[in-house]
Order: sequence, then C-alpha cells, then structure tokens
Amino acid sequence: MTHPVARALTKLVERAQALQPDKKFVAEFDPEWRSDCELNQDDNLSYWRPCPQTTTVDFNGLANAIEQPVHPAIIAYYTTYWAGSVETSSEEGHVSLIQLWNPDDFERLIGNLLGHYMAKQQTRAPFSVFFATTEPDSELFLSIENESGRVLLEQPGKKPLRVVENDLASFLNRLTPAVGQPGIY
Repeated sequence: MTHPVARALTKLVERAQALQPDKKFVAEFDPEWRSDCELNQDDNLSYWRPCPQTTTVDFNGLANAIEQPVHPAIIAYYTTYWAGSVETSSEEGHVSLIQLWNPDDFERLIGNLLGHYMAKQQTRAPFSVFFATTEPDSELFLSIENESGRVLLEQPGKKPLRVVENDLASFLNRLTPAVGQPGIY
C-alpha cells in the first residue's frame, strides 16, 4: 500500500508536469551532478522528469544519529522520486518543494539534517525535517515535525513559528503547481 504522502506527491508532480512543455522540466546541465531523472541534454541544459526511486534512500543512519525513529511521512516524501525542486503556491504563498536529485544529494541532505538536529537541541525544540523553502529571499522554510508529522513554518535556529497543516499529505493536496522551471538544490 502506498503511503498517503507518496500518493499526494505523485498527484502534485503529475499536475506540475502537465504545465511544462513536453511534460519536461529544464535545468542547467552539470556533468558532475547527474540524475536518473535526466532524459537528455541540449547545449548547457538538462531535460528531466521526476522518476521513481527504484532503490530508495535509507533513513536508518539518521534515525540512529538522532536516537529516534524518522516519521513515516518524511520517509515517504524523500523516497518517492529523484527530481529537482517542484515549484508551487499555497494560500500562504510560494512553496518550493525540495526533492532529491541523486544519492549524493541524499547524503548532503542527511548532513544538513544533522546540523539542523543540533540546532534544535540548542533551542530545546522538537526535531523537524525541512522539505520546502518559501519566498526566494526569505529564510523561512517548511518542515515536518518528526514526532507528530505536522507541517511547520520555521526560521533557522529558532523554535517553530506556527503549525501550517496537521499532516504532510493534506498540505501537498492543497498546493497548486506554479508555471516556471524549478531549480536543483
């Protein structure tokens, strides 16, 4: 049975893809930063579509490091696709969904999450896992609270500002894909 987060993400990705020419996204081509989701290259551009992770990334190392299980919504979100970011909007504003481009990107994510975990310990705030950025010039980001699965609006190094949604699947279901090309984080 597919996790509700994976189903919601798939529906959102399909709607975002439908807005793109030939249902392809475009990013700058980097021969040192390849992905299974890349379809072809032209000059300095790479054309890609989100593709399922056939061998999914493993969060056991993170769970061991933080000495607690990783919330199933987080695992479902980050093990569904290899992709660049997916640009969307919500009633609150712009939302750029962070996706994993390749296994090295996952390793980079884990390193960032461990730093985030240490910052959370200093503020005595519950551990959360970031999954989206907001407006391009903003430090605000969206995260999933590890214990509860709630979607939070956060600022680096501080306690969460507020709860945005009670669960990630509900949040993803209310996003609207934005026209335009995503980036690769």
